[in-house]
Formats: sequence, structure tokens, C-alpha cells
Amino acid sequence: MSVLPVYIPPDFSRPDLASAPAVRVEPAPADGVLPRGFHATSNLPEYLHLGGGDWLLARESRMDAVMVLRGREVEVIEPRQVKLGDPVVIGRSDDGEEGIYVHSSGFPCPTAAAGKFVFRSRGTRETPFSRSYDELYAVLRHDREQGYIVWVLGPAIAFDKDSRDAMQFVVEHGYCHALLAGNALATHDLEAARFRTGLGQDIYTQALQPHGHYNHLDIINEVRLRGSIPRAIRELGLSDGIIPACERQGVPYVLAGSIRDDGPLPGVISDACRAQDAMRVHARRATTVIALATQLHTIAFGNMTPGYHVTPEGAVRPVFFYVVDMTEFSTDKLANRGSVQAVAILTNAQDFMVNLWHNLK
Repeated sequence: MSVLPVYIPPDFSRPDLASAPAVRVEPAPADGVLPRGFHATSNLPEYLHLGGGDWLLARESRMDAVMVLRGREVEVIEPRQVKLGDPVVIGRSDDGEEGIYVHSSGFPCPTAAAGKFVFRSRGTRETPFSRSYDELYAVLRHDREQGYIVWVLGPAIAFDKDSRDAMQFVVEHGYCHALLAGNALATHDLEAARFRTGLGQDIYTQALQPHGHYNHLDIINEVRLRGSIPRAIRELGLSDGIIPACERQGVPYVLAGSIRDDGPLPGVISDACRAQDAMRVHARRATTVIALATQLHTIAFGNMTPGYHVTPEGAVRPVFFYVVDMTEFSTDKLANRGSVQAVAILTNAQDFMVNLWHNLK
């Protein structure tokens, strides 16, 4: 079985699409302001009819963005980035009648042949995940060389020795091309490297350490004293863990701040729009995403990630999006926002990472 499903493009010879009008554009009336009737994108493949049967695929369609069309070049951008006079695509229908076609059946659906009524069509606590794991191993091995794997991590992964070691292995062996997280993941990973604790608990025994509740504040202070995470890693001799592995391997990481952050660490982006822009750099390149134990970052990155990726050769492939959490909330919330391709694996962070580690060795 091929790792990547074959993309089935639309049949533009269908009468309704063959007779579709050319798409319309209107100029933006001001910076960050859209013309009325603008078209908001989804994360599915979206085509624009340029006229005469010439349909153009937007390469990076994603949730709640807009299209700026210049000749045969279409750019998908956030509304706040639109400039005065930009030719913004107009149209609220997506079936071709306004020259816009959203293609929802490009990749085979595994439940399509089962009939209209089926049991357990969505991932729940009762779902067996053996096949999901096997598919994930195959996808990771494929995309290590031929894709771009993005990890979205919550701090829970740094609180346990084995899961932290497993993530270090993932980074060091090429299964992570970019890492997205918040201040907490980096703080507690560096805390573990310095003190062997996570929020004051030993990362193996979970025993509380004397004055351990100071440890994460102490490491933040040490990093701030040195002005950057890379310099602190060097000067403090921090050799193990996720963030030191990223530094050694040259893996980029984006730390997006929140209002509750301690410190924060140098390098944490506290401006939400700047953090969003930094994350989108990797959303545009992503071919596989693993979002682990972080609801807000999972939903945020899911909304900015296309459901498909166009290769340099022009081939269309799916973007695999795995949500790993102990509850169904993250996946349900993501699906409710339109990211229907998200695959849930309901387990805790340690079990998932150790399972992955053992099967990728």
C-alpha cells in the first residue's frame, strides 16, 4: 500500500463546471479591509476559474483566509494583511457558480464504502488505534526524507523522563523539521536539563524536590541573564532534552507566548500577530503535523494549516494531522472549526511518545 493516497482532481468537463463564469475580484478599500462579498477560504483544495475552462488551484488554502488574484498568481493571505487596492476574490458560493470550486473529494475517504449508517465513524475513547499508529510510522518514515514534519507540543511531554527522551530521539533522527510550542514547553524542558525536575518534581520518580517550585523560575532567570536560549544552553552545559536537541540539529522552533507566561524566556513571541505569522511559515510547508497535549496551540495551528500540499513538481498530496490528547475535546473542536482531516489518538503524552520511540528505532 502506498503511503500517500492518490489525489483525484475535479472533472472540469462536468456541465456545471464547464459553464462556470470567470471568477470576479474587487479592490480592497483600505489596508486590512475587505470588499463586501469577499470569499473566505477553507483548508480544502480550492480552484478559481480564470475563463475558457482554465482553472487555477490555490496552493495554500487554509481556514478563514482570503484570496488575492493577480493574473495567474493567487495568494492566500489573512485579512489583516490585505493592502489597499489588492484584487480580492469575490463570491460566497463554492460549487463553481461564481467561478470558485471547493473540492472536497480529492482524497479517498476510508468510510465512504461503508454506507450511510455506520458505528464509530469518529475517534473516541473506545477507538482502537493500532492502524492509526502503523499509518503514522509509515508517514513519518516517508516524510522524514520527502516532507516537512511539524510538531506542536504542550509542556506535559517535558514532565516525564521517557517522553522527553523520546522527543529528543525524534529530533535527532530527522522526524521533526519544526517545533511549535509555548513558553512552558521550553521552560520545563530546560528546567529538566538543569535540575532534572518539571515544576519541581523529579522527571522520573515524580518526587517533589526541596524548594523545587523555584526551579522553573531559576532557569528562566538564568536564560534571561544570558540573553538567549542558545547562549544559556552553551554556558550552562545543558546537553539533553528537546530544545538543546533542536539547537544541535538546526531544527527551528517557534515559542508563542500567552498572558499567563512566567518570564517569559528570551525568544518567546508575545505579540499574537507576530507569533501567528511565525507559525504560518511552517504551516505553509507542513506535510505532517503531530499536535500533542496542547489544546489551544492544536486548534490554532489546525486552523492555519491547509488540508493538502502542492509539491514543487505540482503533485497534490494530503497533509496528515494527528491530534494526541487524553480527551476528545481538541479533535472535536478542531473538526467543528473545519479541520476534518484531523486524526485523533486518545492517550497520554508519555505512552504515545514511548510507543513512537520504540517503533521508529
